[in-house]
Amino acid sequence: MNVKKKKRVLTLVGNPHNVNERGGSNYFFLRAAQEVNFLDLGVSTQPKKLSAYRIIWNIVSWLGRSEFGGFQYSKLFLNRLFAQSSIGSNPTEFISRFQLLPPLPWKQNWEVNYYIDATLRQIFDDYGLAARVGKTIKEDALRREKEGYTKAQRIICMSSWAATSVVNSYNISSSKVHIIPGGANLREDLLPDIDIKANIPESLNPLRLGFIGKNWQRKGLPLILRVAEVLHQRGIAVEVAVMGVSPQDLPKHSLMKPLGFVNKSNDIERFVELVSQFHFGCLFSLAEAFGISNLECLRLGVPVLANRTGGIPDTVPEGLGFLFEPGSSPKIIADLLESFVSHPNEYYQLRDRVAARAEEFTWQRTVEKFIKVWQGSEEFLYDATKR
Repeated sequence: MNVKKKKRVLTLVGNPHNVNERGGSNYFFLRAAQEVNFLDLGVSTQPKKLSAYRIIWNIVSWLGRSEFGGFQYSKLFLNRLFAQSSIGSNPTEFISRFQLLPPLPWKQNWEVNYYIDATLRQIFDDYGLAARVGKTIKEDALRREKEGYTKAQRIICMSSWAATSVVNSYNISSSKVHIIPGGANLREDLLPDIDIKANIPESLNPLRLGFIGKNWQRKGLPLILRVAEVLHQRGIAVEVAVMGVSPQDLPKHSLMKPLGFVNKSNDIERFVELVSQFHFGCLFSLAEAFGISNLECLRLGVPVLANRTGGIPDTVPEGLGFLFEPGSSPKIIADLLESFVSHPNEYYQLRDRVAARAEEFTWQRTVEKFIKVWQGSEEFLYDATKR
């Protein structure tokens, strides 16, 4: 009898072959996994092709229930989207990067695993999206999400924040919930031959606080600027280097140095050069499921400062950066930075610690952990990380 081999497939909303989607995380995960034959393929879907269905669905939803929004969580959207994948009834093992894919019900010869950075409940509540999703579709999506987690083989979470939600908010057995953070969204094969220690800035004058991201308000740039103002008032030379945002979209500030958007695929050497000159990468987000920019800084030997928000703590290993409680005053953060300016040897010791562990923050390391889990390792189980 000819038995088909079960393929291991990455499924998601969008195109995992496009490095510019979702910051490139799906692209880098798929690439690293295929390099070691852990994933067979990544399924590309095109949600924009369903725009007409979105309009009709919203009209019907409004006329029938006086509700609007949430088409992306509807059965119509998910079934139409998944039909683009041509998976059919073939024996398949899925690793899903979306909480509601593949849509229920599943074929008997399917095995489903999830790799998520947040649950839908967290997305609705912490990101404030609940107000933009109809009550009926929200409740139905949460019900289907829980059913999927219950039937899944494994739920891999990028952070303990997401894993805690899976276990506590959805009442899922912790015996199948694992925590495996993602990696820096950088092409390791394109990285120039860099000596991380050689790229350390020779001086802390000026102190350079780095910011990487598009959503500068949510990710805490205003707080970084206030910290810089406090330092400036104390007579400390400081600049805030901002990457990923067009200068015209930023507020004017004398202590800010806009770097614009740097394409990591086409100009990796410039990206490395600029980030390496940060003294600290900063991510003081109001809401954040993970924090890839922290890992990019650490991968290039730069320590980080961040809020203890959402999944961010899993991107700041102990001894390689500093976490602050949300709402911390700029003065408290400035006090820490001033201590390093006053004692530069302590800063360079910190930088050496980060450099020694820089290679831990790659998607290749992430995939190595996935392979261990598939081999039966309990090292990354939710319960194990809580001991």
